[in-house]
Formats: sequence, structure tokens, C-alpha cells
Amino acid sequence: MTPGHEAEPGRIDTGRPHPARVYDWWLGGKDNYPVDEELGRKILAADPTVQRGARANRRFMQRATRTLARAEVRQFLDIGTGIPTEPNLHQVAQEVALDARVVYADHDPIVLRHAQALLHGSAEGTTDYVHADVHDPDTVLGRAAESLDFGKPVALSLIALTHYLGDEVHDLLKRYVQALAPGSHLVVSQVTPDLNPEAVERAAGLFRHSGTPFFPRPLAEFSRFFDGLELLGPGVIPVSGWRPEPDDVAAQAEGIVPVYAGVARKS
Repeated sequence: MTPGHEAEPGRIDTGRPHPARVYDWWLGGKDNYPVDEELGRKILAADPTVQRGARANRRFMQRATRTLARAEVRQFLDIGTGIPTEPNLHQVAQEVALDARVVYADHDPIVLRHAQALLHGSAEGTTDYVHADVHDPDTVLGRAAESLDFGKPVALSLIALTHYLGDEVHDLLKRYVQALAPGSHLVVSQVTPDLNPEAVERAAGLFRHSGTPFFPRPLAEFSRFFDGLELLGPGVIPVSGWRPEPDDVAAQAEGIVPVYAGVARKS
């Protein structure tokens, strides 16, 4: 779910930039329009790290998913799915565990249009899509429960989503975490002003001017997402440094991107 730019269900507004399509452009995707590229270029000029940050977020999702699948987590709920970009979360999880069950949730009509592309998983596992708003946990969790067993551990992922959510975000995440069984995990990444404040504020201003709420958060606010949970090592850290693989080590040589990441377990 990407807040801002609400549209009628199934209707795609190509006359205004959309953050999901801007993100797709940064990732080198083809599901965007000139208006999205224009905003993407403006933000990239204001903050040269954003494209690297988008790619770092995707790699973090893959590393965190592999880590949890190897730790015997077999259920995944990904909220704020965005436009599909391979490898998708279910492909990563089911590469490790063929029987992994994955549910994507998003309220964006753009993602709804692409949802079918998300549903091709392994024969042994399941992959499903829920068209629902992150602000409505009862609906998201209720529909996800048609595919997932919330009496067993679930990995809940919110990758590059929370910076689109305002003051309600901490209470909202608590509602989701409360619904998870012990042994579940929370996976979050979020833009921060800590590492490059002037550039991040310029980028945030461009997002807001385009009609998209945007809320970079400092370390203390980001760390609150994991209150009451047990952080996995190395804890809260700039996104490329979370259990980096060779590609991430190479990317870090280009400079730190202003995004925090963390994974925590519910005891």
C-alpha cells in the first residue's frame, strides 16, 4: 500500500506521479510513465542516494527472507508489496523452502493490476494476494488468515513502507505484532534523516509536493518499531549492513544510504 494518490479500484492515474511507479523507475522497471520518471529524476538530483537505497531495500528483503526461511519460518506476510520486481519475496522464500506460504497485501490499484504476477509460486507452497489497506489490520489479517495459520510463526515484512505512514505508525504496527504467534518475526526498513539530513529533507519535500506523505524517522523512532521484541544481530543498522552478502559489500563502497533496517523475533 502506498499512501497518497488514491484512485478508484482498478483505475490507474497516469497524469500524476505515483510513488510505487517512481520506485519502479529507480529499480529499472518498465511499469512507470514519463511523469514518474520526471519526479524520480528530481528526487535523484536532490538526493543521489535514493536509487541505491531502493536497490538496497530489495536486497535487504531477500537477505531477511532467506535468513528466516533457513530458520524454519514457513509463513510470510508482506504488507506494502509494491509493483512486482524479481525476485519477489515468495520466490526467495520458496527457493529455500518449497512449502513456504506467502501472502502479499497492498491497497494500490497499480499493484492490483499486477497481482496475478505475484501468484505463481511453488506447487508445494501457496502464494496469495490480499487487496487491503495497511490502516485496516482486521481486514488484512482476516483475509491473510485464509492462507496463513496465525497460531504458528509468521514473518511480517514492511519494506520501505513505514516512511509513508504518519504518527499512527507505531500503534498500527503494535496491532499487527499482537496478532502474531510467538516465534514470529518483524522485518522493517525505513528512510532516516540521520545519515544525510539535508538531502533527505529535499527528497521528502518533493514527495510531499507531489501529494505523497513522507516521514523520514531518526534512529530512536525507528527502533520503537521493535519494542518488546528480540532484535536479531546485528540489530538496527543502515540497510546494506544487515548481514551483507558480496553484492551488498560492493554497494557499500558507493556510500551509505539513509535507510535503517532491522529484523526482530517475538518471544
